[in-house]
Amino acid sequence: MNLRALRSVFRTLTITLFFESQFVLTQTGNPIRDSPADPQASPVETSPCIQPAPLFSASDYEGPLKKLVVYFSRKPEIKTVHPHLRPGLTVCALDASDKFRLFAQNSIEPVTFVGAGFDSGLAQAKDDDPSFGQGTTGYAKRYGAALADSVSGDFFHTYLFPVMFRQDPRYYRKLEGTTTARLGHALSHVFVAESDSGRKMFNFSEWLGATSSTALSNTYHPGKSRGLGPASRRVGLSIAGDMGFDVLREFWPEIVHTLKLPFRDRDHQLVRMDHEVPGIEP
Repeated sequence: MNLRALRSVFRTLTITLFFESQFVLTQTGNPIRDSPADPQASPVETSPCIQPAPLFSASDYEGPLKKLVVYFSRKPEIKTVHPHLRPGLTVCALDASDKFRLFAQNSIEPVTFVGAGFDSGLAQAKDDDPSFGQGTTGYAKRYGAALADSVSGDFFHTYLFPVMFRQDPRYYRKLEGTTTARLGHALSHVFVAESDSGRKMFNFSEWLGATSSTALSNTYHPGKSRGLGPASRRVGLSIAGDMGFDVLREFWPEIVHTLKLPFRDRDHQLVRMDHEVPGIEP
């Protein structure tokens, strides 16, 4: 596969994302909050929900290499929530536009580009996709393919399938309990996820996302082995990698503490954000 073909793949993906973004933006109207047609009708209250704490920012860090450390610290937090819930409260669900913004934010994090550079370097050293060749040109092709792997995988995992199956693409950190219980909770996330309604459901986004991104990658990784066996191994590696990242998400607060990174103590309690009552000024 030459560089021209790789650019074609990126152009197709960009066009797809553009039209998807236009679609979700047209769906962001929230008729539930409109005033009732009958002005005499009593407003219907919706259940209160709470929002996760904000991401780490530069103001939370008081040590050296500020931007670098904050960038790396944000990545495990972007799709993580801390569900310390009181009875009657739920985590606010994400609509289609929220999920698209979450996908976009996660994709443009600097760590995404650094990770693609690291993966393409390993691929170059092992001479994966030998048709890419070596040298600067070969590395550029591998870097583009690695970045496409990351972005397309996140598109399927965070936006497309979560919208289709009404599933929350975020990881719900347990924080409490024994290390074994928390480890089991992290490892089980590839099988059990939260629905938009707050109920447990099978993690369709994980398995269909890994399968779809693997199938798509065959179009711009000409050197990869074809067939059910190699594809199944790549899907398995993708899911195993996500399991490892979920473990990182679960124990990230302890890792920050162990490394003695000078972050200010953050309150991981969720912030209550009651929905507005239709027809009533906030």
